Amino acid sequence: MKISIKFLSLVSLAVMALLAFTANLPPPVLPDGSAMSPFFFGGLLVNKGTLDAVFNGLKTLFNNALKAQPGSWQATAMEVPSTGAGEDYAWLSRFPKMRKWVGEKFVKVLEAGKYYKKNEDWEATIEVDRNDIEDDRLGIYNTQAMGAGESAGELRDIIVDDLKNGAFVNTSMDGQYFYDTDHPLKSSDGVASSVSNKLTKALSAATLAAVQASYGAGRIAIMGFTDSEGMPLRLIPDTLEVPPALEAVARILCEADKLQDNSPNPYKGTAKVLVNPALTSATAWMLHVTSKQSIKPFIIQMRKPPVFVSQTDMATDDVFNKRKFKYGAEARATGVYGFWQLSVGSDGTT
Repeated sequence: MKISIKFLSLVSLAVMALLAFTANLPPPVLPDGSAMSPFFFGGLLVNKGTLDAVFNGLKTLFNNALKAQPGSWQATAMEVPSTGAGEDYAWLSRFPKMRKWVGEKFVKVLEAGKYYKKNEDWEATIEVDRNDIEDDRLGIYNTQAMGAGESAGELRDIIVDDLKNGAFVNTSMDGQYFYDTDHPLKSSDGVASSVSNKLTKALSAATLAAVQASYGAGRIAIMGFTDSEGMPLRLIPDTLEVPPALEAVARILCEADKLQDNSPNPYKGTAKVLVNPALTSATAWMLHVTSKQSIKPFIIQMRKPPVFVSQTDMATDDVFNKRKFKYGAEARATGVYGFWQLSVGSDGTT
């Protein structure tokens, strides 16, 4: 079999191109004067320029979906920036109120280290097969890129939902469960007391008595909360949060003229209804104070908001051994319970 000199020359050029790429040298020049790329497969050229263009396109889809994703977390939570591995929420140990200045000022001392929260890592990662780049089949990843952006846009809601779903079993600033029957309070004269922001009554709109025992009891509890010196906090609940199973009852309580027994509804317009499909309990409900500008019942501690990341180095083991590039989102954040006085929760068991 005769092998032409032209064919041998092309083979030599291909080998030289691959060696030049591996050694990070300029690629050889073809007889027509053009530079030869080592990765041409009849589809796209798999080189740095192509990969940059591919992942910039996916990044654009990701960022557009991220910005467009609506969230409900703002209704009951606030975001605070974090500048380190974690943050100390000593300031949560005091709920400052104005008092008469008699004698020396009463200084509220912060207890450092009492409530420290470490940031957590979050991620969503997708693989891109090199064959799909070569064959120009990147459209199949567009939906995934938008989905990753939507998921990243939901991060704050995910963090707040985790706080709410764990509020009956996770501790807050005072070492008690966020919703608990015995939050300790101590006045300036040293007298200790125990206060509850947890109920067990099922949410009901059946009769006035049933409403007063559930929703009404929650309102009374919040409006009776005081600070550590026994001064009223002057709180008025404004948001009733429920799972989908309790939406109909909640809307009767807050929006209807009459209760289910056709009696007048004295609680109409006393709160907004927030239906949260991410709540894991079908019976639990929560009543919040969200009108405060300084603090909300729940806190999102944000160290690094979601950002698009990609692994496009063709020399990595994943690419060499598995033909896989990766892209997705990364973030660093965590959730923190705010003042328990700003919320009452019921597990709805009785």
